[in-house]
Amino acid sequence: MNGNSFLHSYLNVFLLTALCLITLSGCQAESDNLIDQSKQEDSISNEDIRSSADSSNEENGKTFTAEIIKVVDGDTVKIKLANGNEETVRLLLVDTPETVHPSKPVQPFGPEASKFTKELMPAGSKVEVETGIGERDKYGRLLAYFYVDGKMVNKLLLEKGLARVAYVYAPNTKYLDELEYIQKQAQKDEIGIWSIENYATSKGFDDSKSKEASVEKPTGSCSNPQIKGNINSKGNKIYHIPSGQYYEITKPEEMFCTEQDAQDSGFRKSQS
Repeated sequence: MNGNSFLHSYLNVFLLTALCLITLSGCQAESDNLIDQSKQEDSISNEDIRSSADSSNEENGKTFTAEIIKVVDGDTVKIKLANGNEETVRLLLVDTPETVHPSKPVQPFGPEASKFTKELMPAGSKVEVETGIGERDKYGRLLAYFYVDGKMVNKLLLEKGLARVAYVYAPNTKYLDELEYIQKQAQKDEIGIWSIENYATSKGFDDSKSKEASVEKPTGSCSNPQIKGNINSKGNKIYHIPSGQYYEITKPEEMFCTEQDAQDSGFRKSQS
């Protein structure tokens, strides 16, 4: 082999070696990039999981046991916390007629709502409280759902026709669908606030309808009539006896001494 041939072979080997080294270096860089990208994706995925978990906890709110100090009215309660602090709490997503408002008269079914809430949560009793997101309203009151023996007080008020669904603001809409369903049933049955036509509205309670809940003179000869006669929004005349399911929450237009007196006046007996 002459000198030129040897030099040519040497150059070929050198070039091939250099090419291999460049290729291997590129492969290594690409591998490092893939590893870094994988780590970043894992990190993002973990952050998403943590964020989702935090969001879930926020949606559930805080639940704790508290002692009832007193019921202010149907939808407002004062409680004592475990640390001894006292708080005024407004029931979330419901509104009952007024009884203690400084600039409004006592509204129809306001006293009934207050009485119902007081009987459910007497002073000194223990209740479960589930706070909403954000927790407080503009007056500094806690916003919450109350539970007595596993039953939500907010729902019970709606079932009895003693409250309307109101003050719906995101993100505190966790139970909104359930509450609206219960309200529709109370409206259908025309009980409580729904027994007075156009009294409960989306904007509140119409005080001009209060006269429709006034009690007329009793029909009959007794001095203490107990049978309540109510005329619903469809014009149906229905009377309720003291043992009836809706007796306590019915605002009578007329009182009767006997069922016969009620029937003679064109009223029929409530089916509940």
